[in-house]
Amino acid sequence: MQLQEAQEKFITSWAAFGTHWGINRTMAQMHALLMISPDPLSQDDIMERLKISRGNVNMNIRDLLDWGLVDRVIKQGERKEYFSAEKDIWKVATQIVKERKKRELDPMLKLLDQLEDVEGDKKDKHVKQFTDTVGSIRRFGQQADRMLDGLIKADENWFMGSLMKFFR
Repeated sequence: MQLQEAQEKFITSWAAFGTHWGINRTMAQMHALLMISPDPLSQDDIMERLKISRGNVNMNIRDLLDWGLVDRVIKQGERKEYFSAEKDIWKVATQIVKERKKRELDPMLKLLDQLEDVEGDKKDKHVKQFTDTVGSIRRFGQQADRMLDGLIKADENWFMGSLMKFFR
């Protein structure tokens, strides 16, 4: 497989995977392109390579910056902004986990904290069923939260060693 074909296949596949991580297809395509680019790219470079509009590039670059997956790069003497993606996949994965946790799990836990404190007779079967269900989901969410915090703080070598022990 030629480099150009392999790059296109990677960008397309990364875009498909990205939709499962909670980011849109174009944002994932741009992220993939920036990860495999040895040099920072401008918005014009991205538009040309992916054949997408300036507005689409601009909006998705902002999102990639917000997610912490891309950085602005200043080239001396250039007026254009350039962008580069983190190349270390461990850092990319932990950043995605952090963002998903912040956007999905943290708000859910906050809501469950509020819902668990429902007023009513604790002996009433409807109140009991509701509080038991919410409490169970909340405890599960808290365990997931602790596990994700551990993963985020974990060193890659520790994680890979633990994973290998798990599959032996």
